Amino acid sequence: MAAASPNILVVEDDRETRTLITKYLRTNACNVRTANDGREMVRVMADYRVDLLILDVMLPGEDGLSLCRKVRAESQMPIIMLTARGEDVDRILGLEMGADDYLAKPFNPRELLARINAVLRRLAVVQTSSATNTNNATAVTFLGWRINFRLRELRNPAGARVAMTSAEFDLLRTFCERPGRVLSRDSLLDLTQGRNHGSFERSIDVLISRIRRKIEPDPQEATVIKTVRSCGYMFTPTVDTVMPPENHGS
Repeated sequence: MAAASPNILVVEDDRETRTLITKYLRTNACNVRTANDGREMVRVMADYRVDLLILDVMLPGEDGLSLCRKVRAESQMPIIMLTARGEDVDRILGLEMGADDYLAKPFNPRELLARINAVLRRLAVVQTSSATNTNNATAVTFLGWRINFRLRELRNPAGARVAMTSAEFDLLRTFCERPGRVLSRDSLLDLTQGRNHGSFERSIDVLISRIRRKIEPDPQEATVIKTVRSCGYMFTPTVDTVMPPENHGS
């Protein structure tokens, strides 16, 4: 676990599952708060800082997918979805709503902790290293777009900030650092999540689809992130680096 104990909110209506998760995470240096449904989730998030959200899909009232979409519209907070359904279509739907990872029930609490660690570690590494990107660039531009590594933000050619999930940002940054290269789905998973990612290749397709909707002139005829049949994807624009200003002293 990261040096600082993360603040985790578990939104789960099943008491036994909620208790199991809470006890296990607390014994592993996590600060945990819980909620039974969306209303309680909103109240907790209004009163406390939350570093990562564990969100069950099947909740009373508003379901977890709807809640995930609402949270993602306002925040880049990491989200891990839980569900009793393990079909790929459900995983894809959760990722489409903006989740960073997905875990099907029943699951081993150790696997959940490993996924929490992976998501938080990936975010921390990117944040720590963003100011010392290749050639010490703090940002890059392409086709009028600007992606700022230090601030972890994307701005369109008009200068407006475009909301992105942590996973979307990491993937777009990976492309920007390797323009003109064909990258396989597996290599993209390794570059963004590490070799012990435990994710499936289809998740890359989902993330790219979401990024395309934000940056492509026509997402149905992608020209910025091109699909290379049987190989993977290629980021086609010329990428220009933005260097930090030199410190000449007083």
